[in-house]
Amino acid sequence: MTRDGAPVAVLLHDPTLLERRDLLHGVLEAARLSLEMARLRVELRLQLAEVEASRTRIVEAGYEERRRLERDLHDGAQQRLVSLGVQIRRLQRSLPREAAILRPAFDQIVDEVGGAIGDLRQIAAGVRPARLDDGLAAALRDLARSSPVPVDVSVLEERVPASVEAAAYFVACEALANAFKHAGASKVAVRAVRENGALHVSIADDGLGGAVVRRGSGLAGLQDRVAAHGGTLDVVSPKGGGTRVEVELPCES
Repeated sequence: MTRDGAPVAVLLHDPTLLERRDLLHGVLEAARLSLEMARLRVELRLQLAEVEASRTRIVEAGYEERRRLERDLHDGAQQRLVSLGVQIRRLQRSLPREAAILRPAFDQIVDEVGGAIGDLRQIAAGVRPARLDDGLAAALRDLARSSPVPVDVSVLEERVPASVEAAAYFVACEALANAFKHAGASKVAVRAVRENGALHVSIADDGLGGAVVRRGSGLAGLQDRVAAHGGTLDVVSPKGGGTRVEVELPCES
């Protein structure tokens, strides 16, 4: 049996079957079909593995680019604005008494610079929260402390890949924001465990429920973010029964 001129299989049979050429040809054709299906399955597995590897490279490259942007914002524009604010204050203190009328204007300029610094810090945090440098557990505990409703956090202390930690963190941020902005929740529980090569994250509240994943919504965006990591996001939200966001993110073992 050949394929594209190359031998792929040999059929061993009883010599007496040479008198049944039709039977031998039928067996060969059946074997040829089985071999072709097996070859296609192998090629499909190889292609899927390459797609998975490519997706992982894209996700990691995107994460590293966000880290670079965060560093640039912090070490570049933000520090320049801080320096500018200091220089303005020095100039303000050096004004002669007769120029005191300008002091309110200088105060306003410094306030505007401070506001711009605050905006940059928020942007940098949205790109990649610096607190993640200490791990997902530390970042989620910080997030819980700033929440207007009580948040019970139970998260693994061990580290997982940085891009996975960032994805889990942004899921928690969105779920917490929805809990107290839209669901009227009085408490939230955040859980994260590592099992069977995946990070499992759950954010549950006691709010109004009824949340659905709509196209263009924050939850849909989170679903896309999680899918980019090869994971899944499910929302269980019966009306009046609270909302639970469950995420599974593959991570290196």
